[in-house]
Amino acid sequence: MTAVPAKSLTEPDRRGSLSVMNETRKPTLIASVQRALHLMEAVASHPGGAPAKQLAREARLPLATTYHLLRTLAHEGYATRLSTGVWVLGDRLDALQGQTRAQQVLARIRPALVSLRDELGAAAYFGMHEDGEIRIIDIADGPRTPRVDLWVGFDEAAHATAIGKCVLGQLDEERRMEYLSRHPLVDLTPNTITERRELLRALRSPGALAFDREEYAIGTGCAAVPVTDATGEVVGALAVSCRPSKLPKIVAAASRLHATAARLQRTLSLTL
Repeated sequence: MTAVPAKSLTEPDRRGSLSVMNETRKPTLIASVQRALHLMEAVASHPGGAPAKQLAREARLPLATTYHLLRTLAHEGYATRLSTGVWVLGDRLDALQGQTRAQQVLARIRPALVSLRDELGAAAYFGMHEDGEIRIIDIADGPRTPRVDLWVGFDEAAHATAIGKCVLGQLDEERRMEYLSRHPLVDLTPNTITERRELLRALRSPGALAFDREEYAIGTGCAAVPVTDATGEVVGALAVSCRPSKLPKIVAAASRLHATAARLQRTLSLTL
């Protein structure tokens, strides 16, 4: 019989040592990034600004390092030195805060859109009136529920979409006319409304839903409901897109659209 060679006694120990090393190994940290972040925290703690020497003491950094970091932060827009010699946070942070807010909104509204998409079997959209424009904020689609091909931006096509008409219908007369004065009614399909008087009449028509009946793209219909907070500051719309032949089923499920819109209203009131 051939003897089976015994396992090396050192192998389990070596594996065990590696396992312990992997478990106890500390993550790799970038010291210069840590120092910059601590310095920004020190700057943020002084709304009226603080001189470099004070910031160095509070961040526990050498003065020379503090000056290097402040110059770098200033170059990137994250810190600013005022004429009085004190340092304050830079304008770049405002942009980051705005993006963070947008991410928070997306994180809160996406589950509602996905749920509506799966329930109705149609791509779901959420749009808002922001800074005088009507913009798509998020879309929940999928292989079986494709989104409409946004071949023309909303800046040029709100009048031809259910979301756009729903939002325009919520605006007061002054804001609505101001918007239309800046956005000509471009002809996108044979069904697109291109006469202002006809569009205004459609916006004033009573009804629970706003529609796009192949006005933006042939082969696609949309229905939308308002999403507006109690103050009227948040003006948006929830919509779904589908084949035109499926629109009657969407109308029959209008209660689900309104329920989701109410959910979005509550979400936005907590986020914005």
